[in-house]
Amino acid sequence: MITTSQLGLDIQKIRARFPILNQKVNGQDLVYLDNAASNQKPIEVIQAIDTYYKTINSNVHRGVHHLSQVATDAYELSREKVRKHLNAAHTHEVIFTRGTTESINLVASGLGKGLVKEGDEIVITAMEHHSNIVPWQMLCEQTGAKLRVIPMNSKGELELEEAKQILNEKTKLLSFCHVSNALGTINPAKELIQMAHAVGAWVMVDGAQATPHLTVDVQALDADFYAFSSHKIYGPTGIGILYGKEELLNLLPPYQGGGEMIKSVSFEKTTYAELPHKFEAGTPSIAEGVALGSAIDFMNELGMDNIAAHENALLGYAHQELKKFANIRFVGEAKNKASVVSFLLGDHHPFDVGMILDKLGIAVRTGHHCTQPIMAQFEIPGTVRASFSVYNTFDEVDKLIAGLKKVEQMLG
Repeated sequence: MITTSQLGLDIQKIRARFPILNQKVNGQDLVYLDNAASNQKPIEVIQAIDTYYKTINSNVHRGVHHLSQVATDAYELSREKVRKHLNAAHTHEVIFTRGTTESINLVASGLGKGLVKEGDEIVITAMEHHSNIVPWQMLCEQTGAKLRVIPMNSKGELELEEAKQILNEKTKLLSFCHVSNALGTINPAKELIQMAHAVGAWVMVDGAQATPHLTVDVQALDADFYAFSSHKIYGPTGIGILYGKEELLNLLPPYQGGGEMIKSVSFEKTTYAELPHKFEAGTPSIAEGVALGSAIDFMNELGMDNIAAHENALLGYAHQELKKFANIRFVGEAKNKASVVSFLLGDHHPFDVGMILDKLGIAVRTGHHCTQPIMAQFEIPGTVRASFSVYNTFDEVDKLIAGLKKVEQMLG
């Protein structure tokens, strides 16, 4: 087994920076393995929100007084941290949204205003989260475009040869998840983007599950749009990012109207602000935006390669130990995976397994994980999903295994 010292991280010191981990659930030490849904927050992120409201709380961009200027500087510094973290070419290509879901809806809404027409095709994959299915269905209903789906095999890997047949001159946009939240599959993002660009299509990448675990370089990928959520990378809820290439963001019409996104307003005509404010109507989530910058600082301090190495070691160990159960069924066995393991234990319903684990202080996610088409393909109601973060330990994996043995004892 790989030890944390070999990976260059002191996991106990890292855990000490997460106050929520130092508690008991149902009389047991908390074992938090639901990181794909939302991971926990280091003290630096919590303090960033606290400090904002205690010292610089003010609306941004429109004030000449001291607090407004300081708040604006802090908020815009976070935008620059995101730009650098994604290696975007320009800070104005970074749009603050409420999260991945709103980012995808923003692009879909914009395309629906004259850029996608009847006869066009929108392509997604069989492993998408509902947030990367429903907005495109709505766009197709609105415009008369056709939705097409790249299939996946029994291991949870995309059928790339079929993708080449599906992508064609009618394809307006390909939208896919960089990493599957239900399966852990890491998709070949650069190859998919190249395939789409070869037929003249734009590409939207759902990076919600990739940004916690992988180094993302939007210029190297050549992604047209890339979205992620703060709360999955140690930041607060209610805020996220849409990256878009400048020329494409300029093509899209505004998503919402109101203050901040205007250059001038009269009763006869409104002109819109330049990027990024064109897409940021109203008062933003300022404290959360500042704290997102602190979350990025935390990740950069540890190093993305170090985070990935530790999580991959945990994933490998978990697979090794879970395989010892005679009645285990893994759902998603792609060769290239991030830190998610989805499984079924015999004939036991995932909810029953999850409820017993919860009594032992072990938090996992059960159900369809907002990926009902995946569950339909595998003909199952859902899975038990354990997902790992940098603060998880091998001992916690052992507790999961012990918990599952307890499940077998109780349920037979």
